Amino acid sequence: MADWLEAGSKAPAFTLAADDGSKVKLADLKGSPVVLYFYPADDTPGCTKEACAFRDRAAELKKLGAKVYGVSPDDVASHVKFKNKYKLNFPLLADPDHRVAEQFGAWREKNMYGKKSMGIARSTFLIGKDGVIKKVWKAVKVDGHDDAVIEALKELVSSEW
Repeated sequence: MADWLEAGSKAPAFTLAADDGSKVKLADLKGSPVVLYFYPADDTPGCTKEACAFRDRAAELKKLGAKVYGVSPDDVASHVKFKNKYKLNFPLLADPDHRVAEQFGAWREKNMYGKKSMGIARSTFLIGKDGVIKKVWKAVKVDGHDDAVIEALKELVSSEW
């Protein structure tokens, strides 16, 4: 279990399969701010609420130049069903071996009703257009998280000009 990456760290390079069958490489996203959020599982209550909040704020996120990507251990087929069911308007990336989640520190020990297991800790990384992590949200509470991300993006965009 790796430590959390912190603001100021360079985001680790990765390539993951997206729900549309393409490969998304972080290196190809330089020049735009990236909202990379890790979530435990497709089509579960908290994850659905979080994804729909980002979906509903797409116009604001686009205006700020941000690209949004959701990452979970689910496979591409699961992502396709989840994306279509909720008409999500951003890519979902499959990390079935949780390699990328581990690199960012989002793969953690969880304790649910006394049962310990490993899984995704809901978290979001705001990566600047230079590939450096600008802000990290750990153990995200879904309510209001989209507001916090958009506020941080506004600050980031205004500081980069």
